[in-house]
Amino acid sequence: MEIVIVIGAAVVAFLVFGWLLKVVKTTLKTALTVAFILLALQLLFGIGPDALWEQIQQWISPD
Repeated sequence: MEIVIVIGAAVVAFLVFGWLLKVVKTTLKTALTVAFILLALQLLFGIGPDALWEQIQQWISPD
């Protein structure tokens, strides 16, 4: 009976670990994409993070 519990726990741990790896991979991919876009805006157009943040704030809460 104990072996069944150990095997079940190992399967659940494996599934949770696999899900965690997918979440981390997606998060890193998104973060790197945003960083690349911000860098491209800065280098190509001279748009800094402060100007971009001001624009986002205007979209969220227009006066």
